[in-house]
Amino acid sequence: MKKIMVVVSFLVGIAFLNAQDAVSIMNGAKNRIQKDTISTRSRMVISAKNGSTSERLIDQYSKDDAQGNSRSAIVFQRPANVAGTRFLTIDNAAGGSDRWIYLPSLGKVRRIAASESGGSFMGTDFSYDDISSLNRDINLDTHTFLKEEPLNGVPCYVIQSIPQDSAYQYSKTITWIDKNNAIIYKSEMYDRRGTLIKVMETSDFKDVQGRLTAMQTKVSTLAAGTSTTIYMDIIKYDDSIPEGVFTTAYLETGRTR
Repeated sequence: MKKIMVVVSFLVGIAFLNAQDAVSIMNGAKNRIQKDTISTRSRMVISAKNGSTSERLIDQYSKDDAQGNSRSAIVFQRPANVAGTRFLTIDNAAGGSDRWIYLPSLGKVRRIAASESGGSFMGTDFSYDDISSLNRDINLDTHTFLKEEPLNGVPCYVIQSIPQDSAYQYSKTITWIDKNNAIIYKSEMYDRRGTLIKVMETSDFKDVQGRLTAMQTKVSTLAAGTSTTIYMDIIKYDDSIPEGVFTTAYLETGRTR
């Protein structure tokens, strides 16, 4: 009996260390780039199954508030049929997100319901949850270290993350993280039936103000055969961003007052 107890205790200890290591790895990846703000201009290239493409130009501003809530405002500049569309998301440190969108055709701000979080963001392969995924608090998921394996010749940790909230869009996410510099290269997203439905990949890393930054992020929807790639044309860290940008008034007027 004593031998069995020793073995059980050993296995429990290994599982605990495994969980602690997975959390530590994910925390390092999420907080790899230290910054106060991010300002970007990028192109979203949407590729259809037949090979045709369409492009959208967007500006994005991100800044945490004093309570640790992650805030991001997105402004569509072109083409004409989406120009003036503005989107605000606030990912709360305690969990949950608040999202609003302004559509010029409606002339008013509309709150995005929680039930819409898995829906397509402006006709792209990104869902509303995907837009928030990089700011998702690691404490909202249970992380497990799966293995170590190379990805494109780079040694990586492979971490599984299962949301604690059953209402979240994905049942699990599996992430490949560079062992040496904590870069997230790839994430696989699975639906409630355990089917792999999307893959997110980052590439073309460049030094921006001393931070190694992905200049391309691609999300592929496997069943549809479509993808959306974000190409960073301009990215600036620590630029001053007015607080008014992160308000519904800004969505409606495009001005910070």
